Amino acid sequence: MPLAWFRRIFVLSITAAAWSGSVFAAADPLDTVMARMDQTAATFKGLTANIHKVSHTDVVNVNDADDGTIVVKKYKPGDTRIRIDFTGNLKQNVAIGGGKAIVFKPQTNEATEVELGKSRGIVDQFMLLGFGSNSGELKSAYTVTLGGTETINGEKTTRIQLVPKDKEVLARVKQCDLWISDKGWTVQQKFHTGGGDYVLSTYSNMNFGASIADKDVKLELPKGVKINKLK
Repeated sequence: MPLAWFRRIFVLSITAAAWSGSVFAAADPLDTVMARMDQTAATFKGLTANIHKVSHTDVVNVNDADDGTIVVKKYKPGDTRIRIDFTGNLKQNVAIGGGKAIVFKPQTNEATEVELGKSRGIVDQFMLLGFGSNSGELKSAYTVTLGGTETINGEKTTRIQLVPKDKEVLARVKQCDLWISDKGWTVQQKFHTGGGDYVLSTYSNMNFGASIADKDVKLELPKGVKINKLK
């Protein structure tokens, strides 16, 4: 898959948003935060949430922001599907899973289908980052350190920093920050992609108890849509 499209799919599938919060005097120990994540991962089947996405391009100091909804459904280990519907300026639908990614633009009635190929494992890794990943998986793939504590959308959180161990992953993403709530949920993600650029996603109205049907994560394309296929 072309590097440019990998970056685009990565941005569309996982992230972005401006953060706010206050720093507390002391942070939870890392093992306590990881234990919270393990507890959530043990029963994770999927979620629905609102997403606010901001992509920052440092060289021109520009932020591209959008809003939408995200649905995540975990079928089994290694098989998680995601659908994001952007309803703001972007107005496009994204579905990722089963080894491919589809991006549909209703304004032009065009869709791009990307075969993830060798990049599938990398994309799957980021898809689960903070959504069902346990401490063992994170420590295996990343060097994990503890950040500070902040309040995000009224929720007390602890930030953890993850630096990819895999050189191929590190070439695309230099560092990942996760804001973990006291309930063990990831309420915000920040992916540093190099050169001061980043993608920051903030989630709200998160529902981990929702019953998610197959159709909720599947993207049905309208008749007559032009499909561009990339490998």
